[in-house]
Amino acid sequence: MVKIETFSVEAWMDEWEHNCTHNIAETCCASISLDELRSLSDSKTKDIFDTSKALTYGTIRGSDELRSNLARLYSAKGPVLPKENIISTPGAIQANYLCAYALVGPGDHVICHYPTYQSLYSVPAHLGASVSLWPASPSTSWLPSLTTLATLIRPNTKLIIINNPHNPTGSILPKPFLERLIALASPHSIPILADEVYRPIFHSLSPLSPDFPPSLLSMGYEHAIVTGSMSKAYALAGIRVGWVASRSAALIERVASARHYTTISVSQLDEGVAAYALHADTVHGLLARNIQLAKTNLEILEKWVVKNEDECEWVRPVAGTTAFVKILRDGRPVDDVDFCEKLVRGTGVLFVPGRRCFGEEFKGYVRIGFVCETEVLREGLQKVTQFLRKEIGDVKFAE
Repeated sequence: MVKIETFSVEAWMDEWEHNCTHNIAETCCASISLDELRSLSDSKTKDIFDTSKALTYGTIRGSDELRSNLARLYSAKGPVLPKENIISTPGAIQANYLCAYALVGPGDHVICHYPTYQSLYSVPAHLGASVSLWPASPSTSWLPSLTTLATLIRPNTKLIIINNPHNPTGSILPKPFLERLIALASPHSIPILADEVYRPIFHSLSPLSPDFPPSLLSMGYEHAIVTGSMSKAYALAGIRVGWVASRSAALIERVASARHYTTISVSQLDEGVAAYALHADTVHGLLARNIQLAKTNLEILEKWVVKNEDECEWVRPVAGTTAFVKILRDGRPVDDVDFCEKLVRGTGVLFVPGRRCFGEEFKGYVRIGFVCETEVLREGLQKVTQFLRKEIGDVKFAE
C-alpha cells in the first residue's frame, strides 16, 4: 500500500476555514460570482454557457474555446503555442499530479523548489521517486541557489519543479535566473515543471523590469512544462479548472495518456465558465480587478507589518497572493501552531502555520493570504494587532 503523508496545509484549511470569521489564509484572489464575472466583461449580453448543449463528456482534452483562449495568452510573449499543446484538468492540483505520474517513478530522482505547496514534492515521493528539496532562504529574498542546484542534479534526475510566483513567500524567480536554470537542465534534457498558478499577479514588479519573469513556455526550452489554474489569479476556484501546457507534443502525449486513468475530461459547465473568463472580452477586466486588489491589500498589509515591527519580520512579496511573515515574541520566534490556534480561537482570524504546513525549518512563520476582500483583511489585521498587544505573552516559544 502506498504510504500517503498528511497534506498538512489542506488538512489545516479543512479544519479551520469554515470555523473562522476572517479567513486570511486563503490563497485565491477574492472569489467572484458569475454575475460579477459578467460585469467585468466587455460583452455583457454574451451567454456564459450555452444551456442548449448536451452535457456529454465534452472534448476529452479540453474544449476548443478554452484551449484557444489559453493558447492566445501563452502566445502573446513568444512563439505561437498550438491549442493542441494544452490539456485541461480539474484544477492545477491534478495538473501537477498528472505531470509527476507521467514523468517519474521508482528509481527516478526529482528536485523541487522549497518551501512550496506540499503536493509538488510529496506526490513524486509517493510514486517512488527520490526527492531532493532545493531550499530558498529569506536571506536571499527567497531565491534558491543555482550553485546548490548544480550539486543536486544526478544521472537519474527526471524532473525539476519550480513554483513561480512562489507560494508561500510571494517571491519570484526572475528572468535571468530562469535562463541560468535552463542552462543547467538543458545538457541533461531534464524537464522543468513550472507551477505558475499565481501568474500573472505581478503587483510589485513592472513588465518592463529586466527581472520580470515570462512564463517558462516563452523561454525556448523544449522540455518546459507549465501548469495553471482558474483558482488563484482568476478568482474562480469554484469551477475547478486547471491545465497543463508544453511546447513539446511528446510531453503532452505522456500527460494525456496518464489522464485517461483519472477524470477522462473536465466538466463542460466548468470549462464554459473558464473559456468566458479567459476570452479577450473578459480577461483583461478580470485581471485588472485582481491586480488592483492585490496592490490595495498589500499596502494595508505592509502598514500592519511596520506597525507591528517588534513582532513581525518578512521579505515583502512582489507577486502572487501570499506573504510569509515571521512572528516574534521578545525577539524570539513563537510556536506558530500555538499562535495560529490561539489566534483563530480567540479572534476568528485564520493564518496558516509555517512549521506545520511548510516544513520544520519555518518555525514562527505564518502564511498570510492577503488578496481577500479588502475589509476582511483590514478588520482581520486589526484583530491580530489587538491579539499581539494583549495575548502574545500566552503564546509558547518555538522549540
